[in-house]
Amino acid sequence: MDILIATGNAGKAKEFREMLGSDGISWRDLSNFRQLIPVEETGTTFQENARLKAAGYATQARMWALADDSGLEVDALDGSPGVYSARWAERNHTGSGDAANNATLLEQLRAVPDVKRTARFVCVLALSDKTGRIVLSARDSMEGRILHAPRGSNGFGYDPLFLVENLGKTTAELDPDQKHRISHRGKALRKLRELMKEAGIGKHSPLPRM
Repeated sequence: MDILIATGNAGKAKEFREMLGSDGISWRDLSNFRQLIPVEETGTTFQENARLKAAGYATQARMWALADDSGLEVDALDGSPGVYSARWAERNHTGSGDAANNATLLEQLRAVPDVKRTARFVCVLALSDKTGRIVLSARDSMEGRILHAPRGSNGFGYDPLFLVENLGKTTAELDPDQKHRISHRGKALRKLRELMKEAGIGKHSPLPRM
C-alpha cells in the first residue's frame, strides 16, 4: 500500500518514515509529486490545516495521504506562532526559513524572563483516503521552555530553542530515538499507527473498503 506523506519538508518526512515503519506500507512524499498544486493552509487551527492538506493532496495524487500540521505555541505570545510557525518570519517581514523564524521569535521574547517563556510543540495528524475523506486523526503535544539562544544541531525548525526541562536539553540536542519517544510528533504518530492497525491499514491486514 502506498501512502503519500503530504510534506515537502525533508526532515519531517524522515521522522514520519522512522516512526511509522514500513510494514505493509510504502511511504512517498511530495518530492515524488512535484506536479501537485500546493494546498493552501487557510485553517485557523492545526486540525483544520492537517485535514485540508491530507484531503487536498489525496485527491490530487489519487492515493491515500497523511498530513500533519504542527507548530510552536508560546504562552507569552498568546499561543503564537501557532499555525504560522513555519512562516513566522515571513508574517513579521523579517525574512524566511528556520534561522529567520528563530531569530524573530528570540527578538519578540527578548525581554521575557525565563519563568514566562513556557511553550509547547503541538502536532495534529490527518489520514485521508484517495477520495479526500478523512479516515483517521490524532493529536499530541510536548511541553517545554524557550531559551535565549539556540543549542544543538539535530532536528529542524524551533528545535534549537526548545528546552525539555526535565532532560536539560533542547530537542536539537537529543538523538533521533530519544526525540521520537517524547516529541509531539512522535507521540501523535504512535497514536495514529495504533489507529491504523485497528482499522486494518498495515502489515497482515487487508485494506478496509471505503
